[in-house]
Amino acid sequence: MAHTKPEGSFVALITPMNADGSVDYAGFKTLIDWHAENGTTALLIMGSTGEVSMLSPEERREIVSRTTRMKPPGVAMYYGSTGNNTETTIGYVAHAEAEGADGVIIAAPAYICADNAAITDYALEVCDSTSLAVGFYNNPPRVKTDLGWDDILRLARHENMVVLKESTTRVGQVAKVCAAKPDIAIMCCCSPNLGLVIPTMALGGHGTANMTGNLIPQEMAVISTPWRTGEDAFACREAWLDNLDMLHFAYSAINPVAVKSLMRAVGLPAGPLRKPLQPLAPDALSRGLDIVRKLGLDRKYGFRTGPDAITAAAA
Repeated sequence: MAHTKPEGSFVALITPMNADGSVDYAGFKTLIDWHAENGTTALLIMGSTGEVSMLSPEERREIVSRTTRMKPPGVAMYYGSTGNNTETTIGYVAHAEAEGADGVIIAAPAYICADNAAITDYALEVCDSTSLAVGFYNNPPRVKTDLGWDDILRLARHENMVVLKESTTRVGQVAKVCAAKPDIAIMCCCSPNLGLVIPTMALGGHGTANMTGNLIPQEMAVISTPWRTGEDAFACREAWLDNLDMLHFAYSAINPVAVKSLMRAVGLPAGPLRKPLQPLAPDALSRGLDIVRKLGLDRKYGFRTGPDAITAAAA
C-alpha cells in the first residue's frame, strides 16, 4: 500500500493539561484547529514535546482515541508510539491503527542503549506489524542510539517507512540520505543549535519536524516548504533569520519547557508541565515575551504579552 508522504511543517504538538495535571481535551481541539488554520500540514501527538514519557499507558491510549476524532481536513495526524520494548511499541502502533491514525512515529526505546543493528531490526519489525505509515526519529541526545545513513536507507526500503526525522548535527549524513533519493520524506529537527534546517532544505529535504511551530506555525510553514523555486529558498532563509531569536528561545531549556511555558503565558492552551519538569523562571519567560512583541506575534496571533502573562504562566 502506497502512503502519502508528509511535507512542509510537521509540528510536534505539546500535550495541553488542566490545572490538576489531567489532559485538556478541549485544549487539544483548539490547538489542532489552530494549526489547521495556520499552515501546519501534519501533527505529531505525543512526541517528546508532548511529554510522552510521563504519560501513563492509559493516558496514551485515550489521547489517541479522542484526538483522532478531532482530525481537521488537510492535516495528517501521527502519534508517538515508542514503547520500552518491541512488543509494547507494536501494541501502541496497533492501537493507533485501530483508532484511525494517519501514521506513527517511533524512536529507539530509551535507556537500553541498543546498538544500531538491533534498533534497525526493531524498526523493521514494527513496520512489518502494521499497514500504517511509520516514521523514524533519529534522536541520539534522548536515547543514545544513533543510526547512520546506511541504517536509515535500509529502513527506507520498507514500504511502510515514510519519513525520517534527523536530530543529529551531521549535514554529511543528511546529504548521503538525500543523494540516495529514497522513497521517504526527509525532515529534520528545527533546533538552531543542530544547524540542520537550511542544509536539509537546500539538499532536497521535504520539510521540518519541528517544535517551534507550537508558537509560530505560519513562520514554520514558510521555513518548511520544499525548495522548488528560488523564491522558496529565499523565503525560507528570510523567515529563518527573522525568527532566529524565537527558535533559540524554544531550545533554551529542555524540550518542551520553554515552549509550553511561553504558550501558557501568551494564552494558548498549554497548562502546567508534568513534574518533575518545572516552568521557566519569570526572567527567562520575560525574554520570550520580549521576542513575541519584537516579532509582532501579539498582533498577528492575538497573543497576550502584558504583565498578566507572567502571572498566568505561574498560575
